[in-house]
Amino acid sequence: MTTVVERPVVSDVRPGSSAAAVAALALFETRRLLTRLPVVIAFAVYIGWTVWRGGTDWDGYPALQDVDRATQGAPMLVGLAVLLSVNLAALRSRRHGTEHHFSVLVLPPWRRTVAHALSAVAAALLTAVCVAAQFGREALRPGAIGHGSVAELLVGPLIVLLSGLVGLLMAGLVRSALAGPLTVVFFVFLTLFSTGTSDGWSRWLMPVVVEPTANTLPSDLLGRPAVWHALYLAGLALCAGLVAVLAAGGRKPVVMAGVAGAVAMTLVGGVAQTGGDSPELVKARERATVNPGQVQTCVRRDGSTYCVFPEWGPRVADWAGVVDRVRSLAGGSAHEQKVVVRQRIEARYGLSGDGALTPLERPHEVTVGTQWGGNRVPEFSAAVAGVLVAGNEKASTSMCDGRMVTVMWLALGWESDPVAALRRVRLDDSVTGSALVLQPTNGMYMTDAQTEVLRELLDRPRGEVTARVRSHWAELTEPKVTATRAARLLGVKAPEGDDKCLD
Repeated sequence: MTTVVERPVVSDVRPGSSAAAVAALALFETRRLLTRLPVVIAFAVYIGWTVWRGGTDWDGYPALQDVDRATQGAPMLVGLAVLLSVNLAALRSRRHGTEHHFSVLVLPPWRRTVAHALSAVAAALLTAVCVAAQFGREALRPGAIGHGSVAELLVGPLIVLLSGLVGLLMAGLVRSALAGPLTVVFFVFLTLFSTGTSDGWSRWLMPVVVEPTANTLPSDLLGRPAVWHALYLAGLALCAGLVAVLAAGGRKPVVMAGVAGAVAMTLVGGVAQTGGDSPELVKARERATVNPGQVQTCVRRDGSTYCVFPEWGPRVADWAGVVDRVRSLAGGSAHEQKVVVRQRIEARYGLSGDGALTPLERPHEVTVGTQWGGNRVPEFSAAVAGVLVAGNEKASTSMCDGRMVTVMWLALGWESDPVAALRRVRLDDSVTGSALVLQPTNGMYMTDAQTEVLRELLDRPRGEVTARVRSHWAELTEPKVTATRAARLLGVKAPEGDDKCLD
């Protein structure tokens, strides 16, 4: 007869074995998380979209204080995928009926929760690498200017971390496989309904704070509390993760202290980010708008003067190239006319609103904005041409006669594809009929007849037209000249369209 003596099983748990087990489980869960189909698809879409859109938003001339904010939206897709995947991973043993097997392991439930939290950290770090690559590519472009913010760049990775830890928390509070998908749906609706309601302080409670305008301002005039917002998101993420550990039974003093610290971080960041603009910032914006010369640096190139905000110094060469090309087509004294190019902004409303720039009245002074590339090039070219013909910006924007033919020839005649440039500089993207011509300040109006004459000129050899413009410069720039008269002087057929300006 055999006697069986039952003895309690004593686990051979040496110091450090639990930490090693947590690390091993975290590595396993990280590998599982990053290879789950939703996460793979989300990262593929994120990276593909970023590569495809790279450079198109700024036409190769990015301002880095805009680029850092542009890295924040796409990681939200990754965050939703990570939320769902972490939630399902934390509920895996319950769904498969294997929860009782874990009772024989050295890891209690709260340590397994820590391992799942570390897998979310890994997803956030991978997102940080993508964000750094996106920002770095734009920063290395030859036309890049300005300064980015590390705090703004942290928003994308923090969103992914927060999403994953929220999914983990939901798994601890609601032990149902439906909790994760329903949370994703909730966040999608919350994001959609919050878009466009961006005037009050409450917008800073959202993960991503989208500005209602695409203004580019000097980095010291933005006024975005990026550091406090990053602290707020980090505090939320820590709260979600540590509360998930508490819900799993990890009621340790260090966890309790961590929760208290995370709550304090969230409150400090959340309150500080809603404080509004400081009086010093308001005064600086007013000064940059009304008296930009007080904060600008002026340089001379080929006799012309270029006054710019400090971050835009590298742009001077591009502006000077346009000025030289426009003057090269002009006749009379305009061929050698020196101009003052002054960079101007409307910064009094920050990034929350747009404001029109009034035309300058000082002779031969031209406005240039803070954005460059794409449509901004022919718009600036049109402004320079208008000043060379009319004498100042205010006179050029009120011009209503055949001088517009000469202005637009100077503005577009040097382009490699002047017809395409004509399309980009007109408000309705047309190359026929009447239209408003855009420039940094008020627009200029082209009649149907003026457009006909200009199209004829653009189809002819550049040297031939330039010679005629120079030989008849006085007549072509005389006030009240008609489009028909300009066509006769330039050797093209008389226009058939209407030559009446807007009232």
